[in-house]
Amino acid sequence: MSAPLLIIAAGGTGGHMFPAQALAEAMLEKGWRVRLSTDARGARYTGGFPDAVEVNVVGSATFARGGLAQKLSVPFRILGGIGAAKWRMLRERPTVVVGFGGYPAIPAMAAAWALRVPRMIHEQNGVLGRVNQLFAKRVDQIACGTWPTELPGGVEGAHTGNPVRAAILEHAGSPYIPPGDYPMSLLVMGGSQGARVMSDVVPPAIAALPENIRRNIRVSHQARPEDVDRVTAYYENEMISAEVRTFFDDVPRRMADAQLVISRAGASTVADVSIIGRPAIWVPFAAAVRDEQTANARQLVEAGAAVLMPEDEFDVQPLTDKLTTLLSDERGMLQMAVAAAACGVPDATTRLVQMVEDLAEAGKT
Repeated sequence: MSAPLLIIAAGGTGGHMFPAQALAEAMLEKGWRVRLSTDARGARYTGGFPDAVEVNVVGSATFARGGLAQKLSVPFRILGGIGAAKWRMLRERPTVVVGFGGYPAIPAMAAAWALRVPRMIHEQNGVLGRVNQLFAKRVDQIACGTWPTELPGGVEGAHTGNPVRAAILEHAGSPYIPPGDYPMSLLVMGGSQGARVMSDVVPPAIAALPENIRRNIRVSHQARPEDVDRVTAYYENEMISAEVRTFFDDVPRRMADAQLVISRAGASTVADVSIIGRPAIWVPFAAAVRDEQTANARQLVEAGAAVLMPEDEFDVQPLTDKLTTLLSDERGMLQMAVAAAACGVPDATTRLVQMVEDLAEAGKT
């Protein structure tokens, strides 16, 4: 008897592909066969997937990019992708299909719905993405990475959390050293693309801190390539100890060492901070259509583990005032760290695996 087959349908961004990769690795260990269904753009992000994962490139498209001719071709490309996905599923029926969002997930999810294959979706953010919204009432289960997640009426979700990297799990619940009269580390991140607002506001806000706090500050600052030189020069001129890079390959260690994190509220970053357990100032991406980053931060903010600063309020003086208050409150920051860790879901991958196995079992009956 052949091993059960899991088809994972995912789009071409890290937000979709990382939890998909975590599930793929776990299901391979369970003896399942795993196939990834994505489009040509998504296929570029598959380097981290185990070699045992078969990659199927299907036709899909989005209305968000390209000219008029390309937009007019979108429905036909999607329909072609659905047809190809149905043909594959008819030849070899999968046990379960799991969608992680993104337009490349449409063909496999639509085919699974049409053929009544057991299926579920995982939503990383606190608001459903467009594709997951499309399938929310057409799946058997919804796994929610962020809690609470805004769902359509009559639809229920299960809180699984967002899978995090092994390097984050190694620092899970690591001891927190609250701020005091000794070196204090700040980790400043702007998401995968960096954020200009972080480079414009954070350095002068730190420079304006009272001297008894400022002299102890050590900064790890992620900046866009075009901002690195000016941000580095600013910190140097203000004699603030700082390391400025476009990318830190040791974020888990720096996060564990930090007294405070200042960051965009991407779902994976929120998950990382809660697993390690660190106080944070979240600055949601203002241009997000569904304002999902505000939703991502909600649980930590309501738990007293973080402060939310909307981008239109994220300015030098308000940030200086907030930093002064936080970095002067040893007991309060310790409580924030404890509250953050209490929101973490270190077994998120295990919860996802259980949902897949439950669906497979229900599909036998």
